[in-house]
Amino acid sequence: MQTMQNQQQSMNMQGGQQQQQMTYQTPPAIVTTKDHLYLNDMLSWNLLAMKKAHFFAQQCQDQEIKSVLEKTGQMHQRHYEKILSHLKTQQPQQSMPMQ
Repeated sequence: MQTMQNQQQSMNMQGGQQQQQMTYQTPPAIVTTKDHLYLNDMLSWNLLAMKKAHFFAQQCQDQEIKSVLEKTGQMHQRHYEKILSHLKTQQPQQSMPMQ
């Protein structure tokens, strides 16, 4: 009981100190609506950044800048694909058939 109170006190500190967040060793078995929306946003941000970097690399005359833009686009593509791979490895929950 005392340990739990100490954890709550450290999480609720005031005076400009950051609150501690609980970290999971393994991800939870469910994806909440908030999680789903955030994952969708992350995919959208990475896809847009990838497309913009590619577009601007094609417009660029300076080879050094063009190279940096291409690498940036590739980085965002890797992030996009990594997020998708994490989502694909999750098995859907089996639901009970409705009667």
